[in-house]
Amino acid sequence: MARRTPPRRAKGRDAGRRGKKKVSALTIGKVDYVDYKDTELLRKFVSERAKLKARRITGNSEQQQREVARAVKNAREMALIPYTNRVTTQRRERRNDERGPRADGPPPRPSGPPPGSEAEAGGEEVLEDADVAAAVEADAVETEVVETEEVES
Repeated sequence: MARRTPPRRAKGRDAGRRGKKKVSALTIGKVDYVDYKDTELLRKFVSERAKLKARRITGNSEQQQREVARAVKNAREMALIPYTNRVTTQRRERRNDERGPRADGPPPRPSGPPPGSEAEAGGEEVLEDADVAAAVEADAVETEVVETEEVES
């Protein structure tokens, strides 16, 4: 029978540490029923961007997390909590020196087809030959039309 290898463990300072399990705010407050009208309690379980916080962050059990999720959804439906919060960040001022001057004229065209395209395989040469043949035929038709007009007049 094959030997079993021991499971890999984390290396370094955190090796062997699981940490204390976080205790839920519902457990601390001895809350039996999560009411959708209690917005102060529900805000503890919602991030600043109005997303539900994960169980590992809040310390909720599975049942508590389901109750909180249902209450938050009901509170959103009743417009007690917003669906989304806009978080604005301050942008730094931009100076004109940071960007170079604008280029005059149209943007540069690509120099050629990308490597591995059909053009390298000879497909482009066939198109050029076909274009040349079409141009020769068009010239021949034009000269015939001009000659027939001269003959008729």
